[in-house]
Amino acid sequence: MNILKNKVILVTGGTGSFGKNFTQIVLNEFKPAKLIIYSRDEYKQFQMQQHFKNYSNIRFFIGDVRDKERLLRAFCGVDYIVHAAALKQVPAMEYNPTEAIKTNIIGAMNVIDAAIERKVKKVIALSTDKACNPINLYGATKLCSDKLFVAANSYSGPSGVKFSVVRYGNVVGSRGSVVPIFLKKRDKGELEITDERMTRFWITLEQGVRFVIKGFQRMRGGEIFVPKIPSMNILDMGKALAPRSKIKIIGIRPGEKLHEVMIPEDDARNTIELRDCYIIQPAFPWWDKDNHRKGKRVAEGFSYSSNGNNKWLKIEKLRSIVKEYEEHTLRQAMD
Repeated sequence: MNILKNKVILVTGGTGSFGKNFTQIVLNEFKPAKLIIYSRDEYKQFQMQQHFKNYSNIRFFIGDVRDKERLLRAFCGVDYIVHAAALKQVPAMEYNPTEAIKTNIIGAMNVIDAAIERKVKKVIALSTDKACNPINLYGATKLCSDKLFVAANSYSGPSGVKFSVVRYGNVVGSRGSVVPIFLKKRDKGELEITDERMTRFWITLEQGVRFVIKGFQRMRGGEIFVPKIPSMNILDMGKALAPRSKIKIIGIRPGEKLHEVMIPEDDARNTIELRDCYIIQPAFPWWDKDNHRKGKRVAEGFSYSSNGNNKWLKIEKLRSIVKEYEEHTLRQAMD
């Protein structure tokens, strides 16, 4: 079922890595009535306009999620929203904590309130593995955001808006991720790695986009959807990207974990497993436990961590993924 066909869709933070890939896939395959890009950077919007100039059903709306009045204007007539806007650079957020709170928490509250007032049908907020057992401010703000979106289903009232969350790990090639950083340093003959034991969850942008679209199809409101994705060892990543480069171990940075978790043990009691994902169900009286009947309850004490994963990316697969990323980046530059 094409749930997005003839619908009006809005993406906050739409000029980011996720937003651009979401736009490409949705416009090419899902025939929306309109796709609205909501973001605060006019130059990135200009660049995106040039890239999608042959599409008649895309619109651009300059605004900040901190501005509730602007959101109310932008959400008029919108059916579905993907909330991708966030401040996410860990060191910058540690140094500028109030800015992280204003965008990642107050911004989430504004999106929720505006969606309810404008009677939007469905909202999916993007989360991160850093929201589980957070040790840095970015993770803490995203955990708070996740809680806000789940709880919003308790008071959406007669508007009938449904809110859910999609949580996944590191995205190949997103801004600030390890792939473009390693590629840049590869030519210098030396890669800096924080700890050779470090592991991370790994997902491509296309996989992330398609998982979100599938979330719109199966959400009932209140779920946190977690895809089953592979882990990778950071040292293997270095070997895959730059096999001839020297590896320099520099130690874990402040606010960084050795391994990431997407489902903590304390959430196991509310978690079910499907073929392609886990669903953390809301712990509220209004939630119907039969909403996802095909789901199987996970074992007591279960946790989903990058070092305890049963799916791992090998060096050869990492190289093929990175090659695809480089080819995609080159095509975008030529366009």
